[in-house]
Amino acid sequence: MFKIQTLNKIAAVGLNQLERDVYEIASDINNPDAILVRSADMHSMEISDSVKAVARAGAGTNNIPIPELTEKGVVVFNTPGANANAVKELVILGLLLASRPAISANAWAKGLTGKGDEIPDLAEKGKSQFVGPELKGKTLGVIGLGAIGAMVANLALKFGMEVIGYDPFLSVKAALSLDHNVKIAETLDTVFAKSDYITIHVPQTNDTKGMINATTIKTMKDGVRILNIARGGLVNNADILAALDSGKVAAFVSDFCAEELLNHPKVICLPHLGASTPEAEDNCAVMAAAQLKDFLEFGNIVNSVNFPKTVTDNPIPQGGTRLCISHKNIPDTISKFTTILGEAKLNIASFINQARGDVAYNIIDVDGKVTDDIIAKLAACDTVNRVRPIFADQTVHHEATSDDD
Repeated sequence: MFKIQTLNKIAAVGLNQLERDVYEIASDINNPDAILVRSADMHSMEISDSVKAVARAGAGTNNIPIPELTEKGVVVFNTPGANANAVKELVILGLLLASRPAISANAWAKGLTGKGDEIPDLAEKGKSQFVGPELKGKTLGVIGLGAIGAMVANLALKFGMEVIGYDPFLSVKAALSLDHNVKIAETLDTVFAKSDYITIHVPQTNDTKGMINATTIKTMKDGVRILNIARGGLVNNADILAALDSGKVAAFVSDFCAEELLNHPKVICLPHLGASTPEAEDNCAVMAAAQLKDFLEFGNIVNSVNFPKTVTDNPIPQGGTRLCISHKNIPDTISKFTTILGEAKLNIASFINQARGDVAYNIIDVDGKVTDDIIAKLAACDTVNRVRPIFADQTVHHEATSDDD
């Protein structure tokens, strides 16, 4: 039986993907095989050596210590696209709120309470202070054209906007999903210079942190409106506030509350609502659970942020063993595996090797039962992080790491 630890409330429709006669699921569980998490911060958490995988029910993984887990051979999954529609809808709402000061107008209108029959006339006189531009005919710059960015770009066209997109890592799948009327910019400078509205849809990395700052803001149009529904650290708050005060930036919508932003009249702060819909939570939970199940039971890796995609449709040989081996991507490593298995007179039925940067992963199907001493020899190879056998009869799930005695 596999043990799954949940660090947040995970939608039941996702947990139901894991059969209870095969999986034990609890928030308080010792030595779990895997962890299901949403927003809980795992950086200060002591993670058991028994953990083979972490699945994040969402796209961002800033709350997970990925380098540490990679070194231990722990696969980290996320669920790209599962909450894309929810975030897309919030971005469109943000575009409208950045243009039409409906929140301020509503607060002002509530101040008319008690004025009785005077309210209609007072409302007509007061509405001029809440004028805002239409989206139609304006240019939207979309930075990042993944699942969310592409959906935003396509929908913005329906509002009659011109759309410029930028993504140096544009995937074939994302490119095919884009409307042909979305213009692709070669540089960020082009997006900054031509956009009336800018929305950001990239992960937070060392390269993207603080990408909206005093320097980049200077290259933008006067009166630009900026949305950040992606990650708080992508925008330098001090610089955006200075630009709002000077009038360079007309409005800023952020899904990330910060003390300095809360009371500025040109800032709309939301409490991280991007994926806060029941549909998105369900989608993320189902996808995360399915990926864990496929990995734990068959060794397959799909949508990992630290390991290469590695999938086989082959069944485990009858009476045989599937070896799932993670290791550093260093030459001559695979020959060590084949030598050890050959010396043990074990026939390799199939062999898949994939690499991603410094990390490599193998799915090796062997015709016979691999014994503990063979597993220990494989784990002892100096480049190996983890060896996990999956036996055809599914009655034994033993795993070893290179740190085993």
